[in-house]
Amino acid sequence: MTSACDLLIRGGTVVDGSGGAPFVGDVAVTGDRIAWIGERFEGDAGEVIDAAGLIVTPGFVDIHTHYDGQAIWSEELTPSSSHGVTTVITGNCGVGFAPCRAEDHDSLIRVMEGVEDIPGVVMAEGLPWDWETFPQYLDALESRPRDIDVAALLPHSPLRVYAMGERGAKREPATPEDLERMRGLAREALDAGAIGFATSRLLIHRTKAGENIPSYAADDAELKAIASAMRDTGKGVLQMVLDSPMQSWPSELEHLVAVAESCGRPATFTLGSSNTGEPVFRDALRVVEEANARGLSIAPQILPRPVGMICGFELSSHPFSLCPSYEAIADLPLAEKLVHLRDPEFQARLFAEQPHQNNPLALMTRNWDWIFPLSDPPNYEPPLETSVGAQARAQGRSPEEVAFELLMGENGDGHGMLYAALGNYYQGNFDAIYEIMNHPDAVLGLGDGGAHYSAICDASYPTFLLTYWVRDRDGPRLSLAQAIRALTARPADTVGLQDRGRLAPGYKADVNVLDLDAMHLPAPVIRHDLPGGGRRLDQLAKGYVATICSGEVIRRNDRATGARPGRVVRGNQPVPA
Repeated sequence: MTSACDLLIRGGTVVDGSGGAPFVGDVAVTGDRIAWIGERFEGDAGEVIDAAGLIVTPGFVDIHTHYDGQAIWSEELTPSSSHGVTTVITGNCGVGFAPCRAEDHDSLIRVMEGVEDIPGVVMAEGLPWDWETFPQYLDALESRPRDIDVAALLPHSPLRVYAMGERGAKREPATPEDLERMRGLAREALDAGAIGFATSRLLIHRTKAGENIPSYAADDAELKAIASAMRDTGKGVLQMVLDSPMQSWPSELEHLVAVAESCGRPATFTLGSSNTGEPVFRDALRVVEEANARGLSIAPQILPRPVGMICGFELSSHPFSLCPSYEAIADLPLAEKLVHLRDPEFQARLFAEQPHQNNPLALMTRNWDWIFPLSDPPNYEPPLETSVGAQARAQGRSPEEVAFELLMGENGDGHGMLYAALGNYYQGNFDAIYEIMNHPDAVLGLGDGGAHYSAICDASYPTFLLTYWVRDRDGPRLSLAQAIRALTARPADTVGLQDRGRLAPGYKADVNVLDLDAMHLPAPVIRHDLPGGGRRLDQLAKGYVATICSGEVIRRNDRATGARPGRVVRGNQPVPA
């Protein structure tokens, strides 16, 4: 090999995303494409990264995020890009900001505020609304620089409100004219580059006022009408959040299967296990197996650790956040809150109060046997005997007292945090996660980056997968090749982005250079860097020697370089010639 390249990654252990055996070799990049891969590149290179003793992988792909707003107001899609992710998919759960008329801005903000825990003031300050239609929204994304690539699903709730007005927001049945309008808008979005269509049937997806979102309980006829645009265009993936465990998996999956059959397109949905009861996730896997045996392509998404809500007096949810006494001080600065929190009379009232019932997600922070102290580094598999409930029983105290003490922190400064394992911690271990992850139809996802800013920080799951499941676990593990395929080619193929997720000539030059031995995941921290000074949880990582997007190094030694090669990915991308 005698030609030149722009960037050469020399002598690393190459894990190419295919699931095949790693090998030591070179990866040469020219422009935004991989030009050559093999044992030894003999040509010249504009820049050389010495990867000896390191691991070289494709860039990671997270197919379930909510960067719909952050991709507008920020040039960096962190935490995801801090964890080797080079492509994200937005518009999940059927919520987003386009299409939208000016008179409906507040309505969509209320939906996103309730469903994805993004403060309304952040969206009011951060969104310029220089779009109305979905194609215009993609153009607005395209006009802004960012570190990594973004692809967008067409979200159902904005579509419904745009097509039906107030009737759509109030969840009235769609008329034949409404259905034809939504179908036409969906086709317009797909032609402009939407990567598919997303909706939610989940009961707990509500506005901040507790109202059901516009897409909730939309009938199959409506979903089929919208999805028919994917059949007509021959492109796009269907993403759904089903109302399980509120309903049984088989009955809920009937909706997904029916719509997928009607449009003949791939589909994906959120899957997890409860912490207790019967292992009903197996019912879901059985339905998926039967549907795929008939020729469908349905992929259940699984997070490789518990879906975890982080609780604190500086955050939006904790065991007391829905109690009347706390609600009265919730908006005060922490220093002023502490005046009340340190008052024994205030504490006594707080411990005796029952929380409001209008936020099912926040109420889950009072599942005392599934809420744990959050350590640094975080333990995402905490022993059951360390739960708030177990500690309370052992100490002869109320769980409210124990939780309050932990939230106040060792110094009584209110900086303590708790970790609520909402699901995926079946019987206090990861056996269910391991079973689902290893199912041939399953795909990793659910990082939720850009959402739940003050409650959830699961976008760090790639680093967790590599440290816990590959390097550290005491028990069955994933091989390095398995884990890299699960982070790259598998999710990319699921959403039709077949030009990335592998290291091979012609593929997009999205690459990670990793020091797996040094890789480390610290606890999340609170930052106030959202529009209007809004707060968010952020979680960095150590061990990312380089992250490359479209041939440009966007992060080096765990720090951003300032490069902004990220682009909007418009529609499905074919396998490179």
